[in-house]
Amino acid sequence: MLGSEIETLLKKKKLDYYATDKDCDITSLSELNNFTDNKKINWIINCSAYTAVDAAEDNTETAFKVNAEGTGNIADIAKNKDATLIHISTDYVFNGSKQGPYTESDIPNPQGVYGRSKAAGEQLITEKIKKFFIIRTAWLYGRNGNNFVQTMLGLLREKENISVVNDQFGSPTYAPDLAELVVYIITGKSKKYGIFHYSNEGELSWFDFTKEIYNTGKTIGILSKSCRIDAVSTDKFPTKAKRPVNSVLSKEKIKQELNITVPFWKDSLKKYLLKEKIQ
Repeated sequence: MLGSEIETLLKKKKLDYYATDKDCDITSLSELNNFTDNKKINWIINCSAYTAVDAAEDNTETAFKVNAEGTGNIADIAKNKDATLIHISTDYVFNGSKQGPYTESDIPNPQGVYGRSKAAGEQLITEKIKKFFIIRTAWLYGRNGNNFVQTMLGLLREKENISVVNDQFGSPTYAPDLAELVVYIITGKSKKYGIFHYSNEGELSWFDFTKEIYNTGKTIGILSKSCRIDAVSTDKFPTKAKRPVNSVLSKEKIKQELNITVPFWKDSLKKYLLKEKIQ
């Protein structure tokens, strides 16, 4: 989802790049060495991850192999190539119980396998290299790949009523917005290395997010039928992995240090839905 948006921007800006997907196994350092051999590389963007949050609870070894060991391998390549690594991480490195937005100085305390494996990957980067940008994000959605907005659009078109939790809070992240940030860092040749948080501006619940998807979808004409949306508590949807109550990330550091403007979540959602209408 994110990688495809970054590739679109790299092409648009006529930047030279090499891309790989599942054809290169990041858990194999030899495969990474073969892929990068004889290539001049200044930046490495790691969008790969094991992101099946509930499945990770039953597949601990795989989650850590991809999110920790694989990330460590990529950091090794970055070190060998003297390249800067941009690595995408997650709000799940926190336990979600804080009052107020999480800042980069908050100490990670992941509650599930997915979060622990991503936190381990972050630690390997910080131990191995100095030239890195770890970007923690949350509630990512976009045109490619499964995501909450697409799922809700399907349910809103099919059902007479749906139930959505109203006691988990965060900020959505539109994949093209995050892609713009990544390419901005690269084209600006930024050296303000470190850990940063990025999502769209605003705070809301999954229930609020769904209501806006519905209302905007009706307004622009991609949703035609009526659907009742009920607010329910998290305990109505038991899952293997505990979901964070608070996924809100503070963007103050990234706005100040990289001098960027962060789009408001409603504006980005409307952009996404308008693209859905054009399709």
